[in-house]
Amino acid sequence: MTENEQVVVEEVEQATQEVAAPAPEVGRAPRGRGPRRDSKGGPRRAPRERDAFKETVIAINRVSKTVKGGRHLRFTAIVVIGDNKGKIGFATGKANEVPDAIKKALERARRNLFTVPIIKGDTIPHDVLGNWGATQVFLKKAPDGTGIVAGSAVRSILELAGIKNIYTKLYGSRTPINTVRATINAIQQLRTREQIAALRGKTVSELVGR
Repeated sequence: MTENEQVVVEEVEQATQEVAAPAPEVGRAPRGRGPRRDSKGGPRRAPRERDAFKETVIAINRVSKTVKGGRHLRFTAIVVIGDNKGKIGFATGKANEVPDAIKKALERARRNLFTVPIIKGDTIPHDVLGNWGATQVFLKKAPDGTGIVAGSAVRSILELAGIKNIYTKLYGSRTPINTVRATINAIQQLRTREQIAALRGKTVSELVGR
C-alpha cells in the first residue's frame, strides 16, 4: 500500500467514526435529579416544625336532635391546649363524628390563645375567684413544692398553662363546660404588679409603698 492510499484509508475511517458518533441533543437540559415532588405532582413542601402545644380533651358530649326523619346525633368536644410556658387556649367543636369535633375545637383553640401571668415559684400573682353560670372556681397562690391541688378539669387547664403550685376550690355546678369556663375566667383576671402599676400610672415601688 502506497503512502497516498494509506492517507485516504485513514481519512475514510475518521469520517466513518464522526458519522457513527451520536449527535448532541439540542435544547435538552443536562440530566440530574430535580426537586422532589409529592403524589399530586407539585413540589414537596418543607417539613413542618413540631407543634409546641399540647392538647387535652376535657369532655365529649353526645347531642341528639329530633327531626322529621328521626334523630340526628352530633358530638361536641371540649378541648384545652397549652405550651406549659404561660400560653393557653380553649374552645368547643361540634360535628357528626368525634374526630371531626376534636379537630374543629383544636383549630378554634389555637385562634383563642392568651398569656397567663406566672410569677417566681411557678404560681399565680394573687388569689382570684372565677364565675360562670352556677359554677365558681377559687384559685389561691401556693409556695414552691405544693403542687397542683385541683380536680381533673381544673388540673388539666393549670398544667397546660405551666402553673405548678396552686390551691383550688370548686363551688356550685360541676359540669365540665361550666368548670372550664369558670377556670378560664379566673385566669384571665390575673395581673402582675407591673401590669397593675401601669394601669394606675405608678411605679411598682410606689404601688407597694416602698
